[in-house]
Amino acid sequence: MRRIALLCLGALALTAPAAQAAGFSSTSTPIPAGMRKAMTGVSWHKGCPVGLGDLRLITATHHTPDGGTATGRIVVNKSVAPTVQRILRRLWQLDYPITRMQPVDAYGGDDWTSIEDDNTSSFNCRAATGSSNWSNHAYGYAIDLNPLENPYIENGRVFHRGSERYIDRSKRRSPMQLLKGDPVVRVFYAAGWGWGGDWSGSVKDTQHFSVNGR
Repeated sequence: MRRIALLCLGALALTAPAAQAAGFSSTSTPIPAGMRKAMTGVSWHKGCPVGLGDLRLITATHHTPDGGTATGRIVVNKSVAPTVQRILRRLWQLDYPITRMQPVDAYGGDDWTSIEDDNTSSFNCRAATGSSNWSNHAYGYAIDLNPLENPYIENGRVFHRGSERYIDRSKRRSPMQLLKGDPVVRVFYAAGWGWGGDWSGSVKDTQHFSVNGR
């Protein structure tokens, strides 16, 4: 039933009527003073490519895998905050479940631990995987969505045991799983973002959406 709803709603524009987002709410605020203090030395530190004033805290409603709802938080660049709010609203309209959505500071800034908890997140001042260059996450320009069901796949292998059953992307094993052509993927396309599931070569980052596709 959920799959049918996803397909039917997939054609809706990013700016669908407000009536179709009943129950959804979101706010975007500068990072509060207490949170700035907690982030310093964890997800943010001196030398990061953006300042704390360049970031925004989005608090938004989302569906959960058990059929309930929750309020999550995500830190993004202020320049994309309105777009991210619209994206989250569309995911709500599509009834797409998010396991949890908390800033990576809840995990001591550790990306591995955040993924193990299937946490959806954005900002983390770190290098790109396998690189010494800044990740799009270091700017708040990328979102990793339900990372266990949508793993980073390199040469046909994953790095988290909970993702092993999702290596094969030819069929759906979870409503959180993202496959080519899915309505959720098209929501990000409509916002002008790229998807790591489209990368060519031996690496697919199926959790990863970013403003420049990298």
